[in-house]
Amino acid sequence: MTGNIKIAIASGKGGTGKTLVSTNLFYLLQQQGYVVTLVDCDAEEPNAMVFFDGKVEKTNDIKQKIPVIDASKCTFCGKCHEYCNYNAIFLLPESEIISVIEDLCHGCGACSVACNAGAISEKDVSLGIVTSFRVSEKSKIIEARMKVGVYSPVSIIKEANKEAGNHGIIIMDSPPGTSCPFIQTVSTADYVILVTEPTPFGLSDLKQSVNTLKTMSKSYGVIINRAGLGDKAIYSYLQQESIPLLLEIPFDKTIASAYSRGKIVLEHNPQLLQSFATMLTAILEKYGNRHNQR
Repeated sequence: MTGNIKIAIASGKGGTGKTLVSTNLFYLLQQQGYVVTLVDCDAEEPNAMVFFDGKVEKTNDIKQKIPVIDASKCTFCGKCHEYCNYNAIFLLPESEIISVIEDLCHGCGACSVACNAGAISEKDVSLGIVTSFRVSEKSKIIEARMKVGVYSPVSIIKEANKEAGNHGIIIMDSPPGTSCPFIQTVSTADYVILVTEPTPFGLSDLKQSVNTLKTMSKSYGVIINRAGLGDKAIYSYLQQESIPLLLEIPFDKTIASAYSRGKIVLEHNPQLLQSFATMLTAILEKYGNRHNQR
């Protein structure tokens, strides 16, 4: 087993408690003396830094190449429009009108390859920023934050995970859902912790997450947040599918209150701290050599 491990914290829906788990797991690893990085991949609304103080070490402006079409050189042959899989090039050849819909462009460069008239050049467009915060000597947080109006956070998430590297324990707080941002986040994970809640919506979205991870051949387990709320259907599903139940976080007003004030729940909840520690030990013993992180 390697001394380095990447653990993604994910869910099929928003509001299940991914950031609660991510930030408290990061805190626990800090307390245990590990080299640890928390990557906030929820680029649309990152909030991990609400719970910690840190000093900015590095900021990267993430850019994408966008085509610029010179209509005076364009022959309106339509090849660029044909090559674009994202329908980002608007073309009316009869009226000699052509333009780039920047919000749809993925910066793949196919249109530039297709154009034989030399009518396409490229410009840089900012997608967002990736910021590294030093929290302690052995710990840091990397935040992915997309600009308002950007179509997809995938490129920013990719750069944030690249910035984290492979050294130590890396916790990745995934965006909700099972679309491209989720897949980009969990694709490099050695283990995925799925956070859900015991409600019909929680179960429905958990099933989507599980099915996606199965196609990716990922190892995973489940944390049930707000245990005691809702029904028992989710427990039956985990048992039927032989999915590990890693721990339960009780439906507790004090936990919700502490989290809403940007506080680390484990600081004042010894019982939950022990549950997190037991879960962490089991994951590290099976998927990584935790002693090499000290």
